[in-house]
Amino acid sequence: MQMPSLLDAKKRTKDKVKTINYDIDDKYKNLGKNKTYFIKTYGCQMNEHDTENIKAILEQMSFKETDIMENADLILLNTCAIRENAHNKVFGMIGRIKHLKASKPNIITGMCGCMVQEESVANEIKDKYKWLDIVFGTHNISNLPKVLSKSLKNQKQELEVYSIEGDIIENMPAKRDSKYKAWVNIMYGCDKFCTYCIVPYTRGKQRSRTKENIIKEIKELIADGYMEVTLLGQNVNAYGKDLDANYDMSDLLKEAALTGIPRLRFITSHPWDFTDKMIDVIAKYPNIMPYIHLPLQSGSNKILKLMGRRYTKETYIELFNKIKEKIPNCAVTTDIIVGFPGETEEDFNDTLDVVNTCKYDSAFTFIFSPREGTPASKMKDEISLEEKEQRLYKLNDLINKYAKEANDKYLNKVVPVLIEGESEKDKNLLMGYTDTMKLVNVKAPKDKIGQIINVKINSVKTWSMDGVEDKS
Repeated sequence: MQMPSLLDAKKRTKDKVKTINYDIDDKYKNLGKNKTYFIKTYGCQMNEHDTENIKAILEQMSFKETDIMENADLILLNTCAIRENAHNKVFGMIGRIKHLKASKPNIITGMCGCMVQEESVANEIKDKYKWLDIVFGTHNISNLPKVLSKSLKNQKQELEVYSIEGDIIENMPAKRDSKYKAWVNIMYGCDKFCTYCIVPYTRGKQRSRTKENIIKEIKELIADGYMEVTLLGQNVNAYGKDLDANYDMSDLLKEAALTGIPRLRFITSHPWDFTDKMIDVIAKYPNIMPYIHLPLQSGSNKILKLMGRRYTKETYIELFNKIKEKIPNCAVTTDIIVGFPGETEEDFNDTLDVVNTCKYDSAFTFIFSPREGTPASKMKDEISLEEKEQRLYKLNDLINKYAKEANDKYLNKVVPVLIEGESEKDKNLLMGYTDTMKLVNVKAPKDKIGQIINVKINSVKTWSMDGVEDKS
């Protein structure tokens, strides 16, 4: 048993990051023969890509995927720790799984991801959820075959969660959710330690993959027919700072663009590390998409300082304006937290002021959610839930207004759309995204799936648009 420690998770040293090549031992390759697995994923794009890795590892072990949890021989929850809402959803799902295991005791049950990296959660699992068979963290996904084998052999809970700075695991297999779009990790962890954020504790220190391994992966995806790659990390703009190689995110973006991948994106950016050089590279290469997610979190300088964000309202707006001026037709989205401890009505109005200035294409908005162990969880919070909810409603009304205005600009225009599959709205339509990350439901033949086609927009809503293939 290996339990996480919040104190250990805070540590940052100058120790060199190890690069380990993943390989599965032959003795594990039939462990799942004639068995099925079901995974439910919560949280960010990093979690989604982790699940792609987990699926591939399980299938190396001869498991087969099922979409029906009740039919699975192995049930795994890949969890998110960033907000209390996700935490509550996971424990609600665990209750459902417990009832299922009562009627089917041979089911293998497990939990992984960021939540189990929290010391309090791991202790709760150890004490109250002993029927969960396997529990592993973000640092040892590659060790899943061994963890599962030990649990099956010993017939007891195998809890293996490390609070370490972290290594880099190369050659990880992936069962990708799409045949046309792919995540490519360029770095792991974060050293920013924003006062509200649990990620530096759950994901370890900032560590970058080598450019050679990243470009190799992109070229392999191109050879496999992929049309779009998203470079992924907790703070992609800080890429390369730990490599001592005089090579940064702008250099990587340029080299990735030169592979010829039709569409290149990246997420998530921290405004503090967003350089003019990056903006120039994005503007120069047409296959780097004109879409940037630029988290604001708050428009109040006082709150930004309490959050440990390292920029001001003024420098953020200056960066936003540079992006808009230099990158034609660029869509910008953001994250905003309301109700952070100490936020006054004036502070909240400062946030609304930034929204009115930037007129975002869309935003993810949240009520502050204290995470145990972070500095913000100990800050005095005198704002009532009612007040926080009122602020969120007011903010969302404004966000929705500008999202609709942004989409209105597309009416009767022809835009490039990567067609990904059938529309959830109507199986007779297809769906895809513009270069600016706008969801479009498209009337077009199904043989267009996997292609970038021109679409004329004939109807606009707040969060999506409708269109028809333009053949002119």
